[in-house]
Order: sequence, then C-alpha cells, then structure tokens
Amino acid sequence: MKESAVKKIAVLTSGGDSPGMNAALRAVVRTANYYNIECYGVREGYNGLIHNDFLKMGPRSVKNIINQGGTILKSARSKEFMTEEGRQKAYDNCVRLGIDALVCIGGDGTFTGAKIFNEEFGIRVIGVPGTIDNDIFGTDNTIGYDTALNTAMEAIDKIRDTATSHNRVFFVEVMGRDAGFIALNSGLATGALDILIPERKDSIDELFTNFRNAEKTGKASSIVVVAEGEKLANVYELAEKTKQEFPDYDIRVAILGHMQRGGSPSCADRVLASRLGYGAVTGLMEGQTNVMAGMRSNDLVYTPIEEAIKKHNEINKDLLLISEILAI
Repeated sequence: MKESAVKKIAVLTSGGDSPGMNAALRAVVRTANYYNIECYGVREGYNGLIHNDFLKMGPRSVKNIINQGGTILKSARSKEFMTEEGRQKAYDNCVRLGIDALVCIGGDGTFTGAKIFNEEFGIRVIGVPGTIDNDIFGTDNTIGYDTALNTAMEAIDKIRDTATSHNRVFFVEVMGRDAGFIALNSGLATGALDILIPERKDSIDELFTNFRNAEKTGKASSIVVVAEGEKLANVYELAEKTKQEFPDYDIRVAILGHMQRGGSPSCADRVLASRLGYGAVTGLMEGQTNVMAGMRSNDLVYTPIEEAIKKHNEINKDLLLISEILAI
C-alpha cells in the first residue's frame, strides 16, 4: 500500500451500543498499529472529543475484547456536539493532539455528527455501522444485528414453550423503532402467527382474521411479534384489542427490550466488525473521507455518509409472504 494519507487517528463509539462494537474497535486499533499509524480511543463518543478524553491505544489495549458486548470506550449521545461551540472545542482538541482523521462507530446519529464535523472543519471521517436495527444503507448487515436477531429468536423460542404449555397467546415486542428487520426475521424464524412492522400498513382486522384462521387449523397457542415502532398500536393496546375481540384467549405481553443490545457478539458479527474496522483504517489511508465502510455481497464498499443516512435498506417482501404462508 502506498504512503498513508493519515498519520494519527482517533476512534469513538457513539449512540446506542451494539454487540461487536468492541470487535470493530479492536480491528481499528490493530490495523492502525500494523500500518504504523498512531491511534487514540475517545471515551463516551463525541463528548470525549469535546472534553479532551483521549486514550493512546495499542495492540494490548484491545486484548480479550473481541468476545465482549457493549463498548469499552463507553457511548453517549452528545447534545453539546450538536452546537457549533461544542464542535469547535472538539476540533481544537483534535488539532492539539495532531489527529488527522476519525473513525466513528455507530448509527445514523453518529454519522450525521461525523458528516457535519467533516464539512465544517475538513477533518477526515469514516463511519463504521454499529446498530442492531440494520437500518443503515450501504451495507447488507450492520454490526450487532445478527447477535440481536439471535437473542430475540432464542427468547421467543422460550416464550413459545410456555405459550404451548398453557395454550396462550403472546404478543412479543422486539426492538426496531423505525425498522422491522429484527421483527420480520425473528418472527419468521420462530413461526410467529403474525409479524407487525413499521414498514407495512398493518390492519387490526387482518390480525383478527389470522387468529380466526389459526383456530380453524387447530392452533391452541400463538406468537405475534411486534416491532417497537409499529404504527398500528403499541403492544399493550394490541393485546387489549385482541382480548376484547377474543375474550376466551389467555393473552400475555412480553417486551424483550435492552437484552437485545447486550451479550457476546455472534461469529458473524465478530467477522463483520473485524472486516469493517480494517476497512475503515485502510480507507482513510487511501484518502477516503465522509464515507461509511460496509459489506455488500461479501465485498468491502464505501458509501457516502449522506447516502447511508438518507437511504434505508428495504424489507424483503418475499419474507413477508413466506412468513404468512408458513404460519398456517
């Protein structure tokens, strides 16, 4: 590789944590070390840039973290970084330390901050998509999605055991404020009767029809998976409306919540994080900036951050049809 366009970089994790962030951090630090680039970790995201909370990192700084969930650098949403004054402080601290570029691991909020920072001050930035929602354009999967999906699947499998034992109906809420990827795939994988996601206009009548059809086929228990961003109603309201329509049903609600964010990352997330962390550093070395490193069809690609933020991965409509067919 030709001479690097950067000599000193900083890496941060920002926004909601996701399993595999540590693996990505490890890849960034060790790739930088391999190519003789100084690397600093920034504690608590953009807050650390503003408050000069930098940590010099080398290969041993990231030992034994590839299997850890969360982020050893900590994460935070920085209101101060949303102001011009806050960003000026952050830039001044980067200049004092001689930072050439930033690797920003997170989701669309993280990338928005990186884009503005680059446009205002010219410092090179590259994003690494770390979010369980899988809603970032420019990569087939985001870091943490596979782990969160498997966590949801395993939890729903356990819920099904008790649903079957007691002939109950369970409404299970999974994460996905604006995206239904976790709901759709975990629902398909666990044989849910219905899957409610924000990308589709759902109907309470269609839900009730599915329950009636299930009765006709002899189903005595059912699982309905609901994305937290479902527009029809929240999970408690859905359960209440169903109880009014079917008073004999024994209905329960389970909200999986933040357990989906935690835990040891899956093999897929560790490999993805390692490839993207490496890609972030090599991309900066080649002169890339204001882009996100992603994987498309198993190839490393760079997508302008503006596109990654504005566009969204689309739900596979075939999966919706398959889930309906197989739920009979």
